[in-house]
Amino acid sequence: MMASSSSSGSRCKYDVFISFRGEDTRKIFVGHLYRALQQKAINAFIDSEGLSKGNKISELLTYIEDSRLSVLVLSQNYASSTWCLKELVKILDCMDTMKQIVVPIFYQVDPSDLRKSMENLQKRSPYMEKILASTRKSWTAGGPL
Repeated sequence: MMASSSSSGSRCKYDVFISFRGEDTRKIFVGHLYRALQQKAINAFIDSEGLSKGNKISELLTYIEDSRLSVLVLSQNYASSTWCLKELVKILDCMDTMKQIVVPIFYQVDPSDLRKSMENLQKRSPYMEKILASTRKSWTAGGPL
């Protein structure tokens, strides 16, 4: 059985899961962040490391559950990616149910611009209602998204 040393437990495979929109940040920010974490012996997961093309989103969501902390690199096109939005819902769920730590990084985007982008997507997708409701509930204390 697992020892009860932290709120996320010692069963975690990764210290950090990095959620990001690849076309916006993979080469210019996330790659550097990932290497910096590795240099500090912090076991981080990014999708290029463990997923081959064609793998199911369910595998990716498992990596979120297997992490102590999630970093959201919120960029211009983050909210336009179905995969990013599914990751966001899972991360918020893990934050609520497993007390996973979530660290948002607003990369070259104003938080209010990202909120407007998500609200525009909501008009086209009922799935966005759940995401926006979860985001507002989870981040109320930390300021607006």
